[in-house]
Amino acid sequence: ISTTSDLSISQSIGSEEENPEFWRAQGAKALQAALNRKLNTNVAKNIMLFLGDGMGITTITAARILKGQMHNQSGEETVMTMDTFPHAGLLKTYSVDFQIPDSSSTATAYLCGVKTNLNTVGVNAAARNGICKTQKGNEVTSILKWAKDAGKSVGIVTTTRVQHATPATTYAHSASRKWYSDADMPVSAKKEGCTDIASQLLKNTDIDVIIGGGRKYMTPKGTWDPEYPRDLASSGKRQDGRHLISDWQKMKVARYVWNRTDFDAVDPDTTDYLMALFEPGDLRFDVERDPTMDPSIAETTEKAIRILSKNPKGFFLLVEGGRIDQGHHASRASMALHETVAFDNAVAKGLELTNEEETLTLVTADHSHAFTFNGYPFRGQSILGKSPLYGKDMLPYTTLMYGNGPGYKVVDNKRPDIRKVDTQSKDYVQLSAVPLDTETHGGEDVAVLARGPMAHLFHGVQEQSYLAHAMAYAGCVGRDLRHCESRPQHTNTKRILVTATDDDRNSAPSLVSSISLVTALLAAVLH
Repeated sequence: ISTTSDLSISQSIGSEEENPEFWRAQGAKALQAALNRKLNTNVAKNIMLFLGDGMGITTITAARILKGQMHNQSGEETVMTMDTFPHAGLLKTYSVDFQIPDSSSTATAYLCGVKTNLNTVGVNAAARNGICKTQKGNEVTSILKWAKDAGKSVGIVTTTRVQHATPATTYAHSASRKWYSDADMPVSAKKEGCTDIASQLLKNTDIDVIIGGGRKYMTPKGTWDPEYPRDLASSGKRQDGRHLISDWQKMKVARYVWNRTDFDAVDPDTTDYLMALFEPGDLRFDVERDPTMDPSIAETTEKAIRILSKNPKGFFLLVEGGRIDQGHHASRASMALHETVAFDNAVAKGLELTNEEETLTLVTADHSHAFTFNGYPFRGQSILGKSPLYGKDMLPYTTLMYGNGPGYKVVDNKRPDIRKVDTQSKDYVQLSAVPLDTETHGGEDVAVLARGPMAHLFHGVQEQSYLAHAMAYAGCVGRDLRHCESRPQHTNTKRILVTATDDDRNSAPSLVSSISLVTALLAAVLH
């Protein structure tokens, strides 16, 4: 075993790494870069929030290695795009009622700036999961709405259905994240006046770009899906007879597409509104995606940015790598990690198309998973492979495992022998310690990585709800406009009048706010 170990290490480590000067030079270079860094205190014209659903620290590390190994490198030394962000912090993810959260309670925190209860969307913690009557009066708005009220263009890009927890929180208020269409709602909730999430996509906020899946929640029950006309599960679900896609097109001059050909034909220069729904439900995993039918998340991100960036006042864009989470829930680590790599490619595309001097870019996660990286694997060994060490039962185990999930396979107190099993397969289900139909989230802090204007605000250990407030401050949207008041600009001055939204109605105006309004009025008269 020692011979094999020495051979593996010598093969995976370059001779330069055996020289201490290699590490000293690397350290000196990184130190000087840190010393040379200057704070960017500009007002953020644009804000891009890249959200890896379920992308905990372990997922980032494992995906980094996979990304390198996909390019025939050892992997550990690989630098992902998100690794290059100069500012970092940690976010506490618990919800008001649970130690370990779900994606809707976390989304409400980082998008609306208010922590709430499990399974609720865009409402505060006074609302109760699934109880419609508790929703009314407890709605909270998101930074997407604040940005739209400030005159910016806004967009959503996701690999899930656009009515799913994360994207839904940008525009919807719902006592249940599962009320995708009216068919998913109990009769009592409808009688009490609650509406489904898909219908709120049209009526709550004017969203310029909507890209993801979720066609079946937008069309009347029995409506054939254009891509899967013979699949009943893909057909329309709505019981109210509404065709929300048609309704959306009637509301504005807009493009709707559902396939790659039509998507590629969309000219960003002449398109102000785009809805692209590529699947009846969630999009396919990236490794199973048909590139002739569906674009990648990097490609959808590019299209969104090119459309939104025409607005001289800037834009807010949420990009969600939503199926990272679903890969983990299935305990298919390969799927989750490939989704993370695709997500990182989207981050790279976002940076390529924007200017860091005026664009605040964040990468973060809503929560982690019960996902472990263990077993003393050799340097350069496949991240999807097996540990060189066996367990006390003299059987091997994989480097990546889950604390719980569908991978529990103990029979007669024995684990399965995986010596001849291809654990690198996209369909391989990692072993887990506790049997569950679906693996659970994890509860540890998640990282937030930032670059661009006011990126230094994202530091230390913060509540997850801090994120919305810091983003809004950097971009001068929402309630706290001190940043643009200290840096008067033509567009920012006029913005003050339209950002006194529902969040401000119950609070007395401060002296600073009063002065701001007077300034705005004078500016409006002069211009």
